Amino acid sequence: MRTASFLLLAGGSLLAGCTANEPAPAPTPVAQKVGSCEALNGLALKDGKVDAATSLAGGAMVNLEAGKPGLPAPAAFCRVQATLSPVPGSSIKVEVWLPERAGWNGKLLGAGNGGFGANMLLPSLLMRGAVQKGYASVGTDMGHVSEADVDASWALNAPEKIRDYGWRANHVGAETAKQVIAAFYENPLAASYFHGCSDGGRQALTLAQRYPADYDAIIAGAPAMPWTRMASAFANNAVAANKPGGDLSMAKLKLLQSASLGQCDGLDGVKDGVIDDPRACHFDPAKLACKGGEDADCLTPGEVATAKLFYEGAKSADGKSFYPGFAPGAEAEAGTWSQWLTGKTSQHVKFGTAFFRYFVHANPEWQLSDFNLERDYALAKTRVGGDLDADRTDLGAFYKRGGKLILYHGWNDAGIPAQNTVDYYERLVAANPKAASTSVRLFMVPGMSHCLAGPGPNNFDPLAALDGWRQGGPAPERIIATKYDNDLFAYIGLPAKAGRTRPLCAFPKVAKWDSKGSTDDAASFTCEAPGK
Repeated sequence: MRTASFLLLAGGSLLAGCTANEPAPAPTPVAQKVGSCEALNGLALKDGKVDAATSLAGGAMVNLEAGKPGLPAPAAFCRVQATLSPVPGSSIKVEVWLPERAGWNGKLLGAGNGGFGANMLLPSLLMRGAVQKGYASVGTDMGHVSEADVDASWALNAPEKIRDYGWRANHVGAETAKQVIAAFYENPLAASYFHGCSDGGRQALTLAQRYPADYDAIIAGAPAMPWTRMASAFANNAVAANKPGGDLSMAKLKLLQSASLGQCDGLDGVKDGVIDDPRACHFDPAKLACKGGEDADCLTPGEVATAKLFYEGAKSADGKSFYPGFAPGAEAEAGTWSQWLTGKTSQHVKFGTAFFRYFVHANPEWQLSDFNLERDYALAKTRVGGDLDADRTDLGAFYKRGGKLILYHGWNDAGIPAQNTVDYYERLVAANPKAASTSVRLFMVPGMSHCLAGPGPNNFDPLAALDGWRQGGPAPERIIATKYDNDLFAYIGLPAKAGRTRPLCAFPKVAKWDSKGSTDDAASFTCEAPGK
């Protein structure tokens, strides 16, 4: 769920400030050899029809949502908008963006949504970059429209909308994109990929597990899975964080971050404000416990308990781990703990409440104060786990087709714990070691927050790595990441100043400094086994 924590709250205001000043490049002529873009209007589709097909020149503003800032088109393309109704009670909005024929690279990129979906804003950011690279691209609203990606009221007593969101929307979106591509281009589709982060990462894994023929290769970032267990952990965190005396103020978050970085920042040989591999950092917040009364420079018993829960993760009644906790080192960074974990309006409060109200209990009056981890998780698993959870490891059909899977996750993520993706990768390897070694790679990103941003280099190109791999090249073992002065601008292809670079290493390897070159230059690092 790449949510308000970065793109909607931060991104919305940033975009509003940048697009009006962006110079529009000269429109690129659109080669029309098989009929115009507008000729796609009304095209009959398997599950619906094309509502609108519009030619957009490079630099034209693409308006995605009423009242939200648009973005300049990165190149000329045909914007196709359709409505699909695969079953009664289902209404899925789909957009397919088609680069001009002369610039199409013959490939398709499916773009995942985030949070509870609800509009085309988040997919469009990936789609924009795809069109810029010559890809056709497709995204959906996940089968419903709402004001915010934390709103789940649409799911109340709506099983078909839950199925659209859980697994159907991206599948029929892929079918639609392929039908539209066949109608518009002279040449056949050469390859199809999917990329999503957060809930988009869950969507990516859902496609690999349920519909292995939809896409040839898949990128899943910070996957929100398994949904029912994750949402239960969100609710558990929210309840604990708001117990009397348990909330962590920004001052206490800064205290925790200073102490965790002080203990572990230099473990990789480089002091740069980033804990490169937090698994090697055994930070105990109890070391900050107040010796006497409450003080600004120490933690009360309630604050220690909350911090321990966040680091260690939720535990079931028997004391066993229920869901992983969060890595140390980013407690006070923007868009991390204060956005996701602490306070009465945290993202975990919002998502946990919305999920159990509308998906599970079908009761808009349900409150977090009624939450019980074991009872409510079991109920969620029974009622919607089959539609939402995407943690299966049986990817045999996907592997058999030559499918490739790249996983990634930022260690500073305070929305979905990075260890969850490590655990899933290790289960994939255990389930089928040979296939995983040739078909799956995991890249952990030091210093990256939820899907993007953070103090570490966090802009990288998994699509180029995936494409080269799927087209017959070697499996990626190293991807270069860059830190920009504005990470969001860089992510969506707007001007930004590049700074530090680092290699991201295929797990379990980590970047090791050569002790000679600049620590701001990826060339000074090699990928080595941890502890070497």
